[in-house]
Amino acid sequence: MTRPPSAAQRRVIEGADPVTGRLRGTQAQLAALVKRGLAFRHPRPPHEHFLTPAGHRMRQAEPAEPARRPVPDAGVFAARVGGAEEPPVDAAARLREAHSAWQGLLELRRMTNPDGAVDRPCGWERAHLVRAAALALEAAGHRPADGETDGYRVRATPQPDAVAVYMPDPEGLAACTATLERAGWQAGAYTEPRTRVRYVLASPRRV
Repeated sequence: MTRPPSAAQRRVIEGADPVTGRLRGTQAQLAALVKRGLAFRHPRPPHEHFLTPAGHRMRQAEPAEPARRPVPDAGVFAARVGGAEEPPVDAAARLREAHSAWQGLLELRRMTNPDGAVDRPCGWERAHLVRAAALALEAAGHRPADGETDGYRVRATPQPDAVAVYMPDPEGLAACTATLERAGWQAGAYTEPRTRVRYVLASPRRV
């Protein structure tokens, strides 16, 4: 378990700008939040500190939430990729968390893409393709497959820069395609030769 932030650190998180996630605090507090994966220091002057997606998520959570659950491995919201292993969740609360994480990811794009663009994926997304695509889908309201309902499934592919998205419903698959394209991905529909299963192949757009 990751030790939860101190009360002072929690106040810094709660005091973040609601739109940009910009933080104000002592250097020790900010450095501690960076170490926990809840904030990052912008590389360009004046080197302001901003919430990561996990920091945005913690700011939206109930006060007791950080004490019950560890921060995900990279300090980033763990989007549901779809599959029978997915545990039941409160749909409304989960959608709020996904939306908050998506807003944090847009800020991460703005701060880390060389031109500050938010309409195409950033380096973190290119390094975590499955999770990034799943977050774009989940934050837009698409439901992942959970063993009881048919929803999307995001899976890695042999291609190093692409993921496959599966969904039994053709209209739902088309809606996933549109969502990924709006989120800055290149997406196209394909059919597996042997099984005839339709799927979407998606990769982060570079320009």
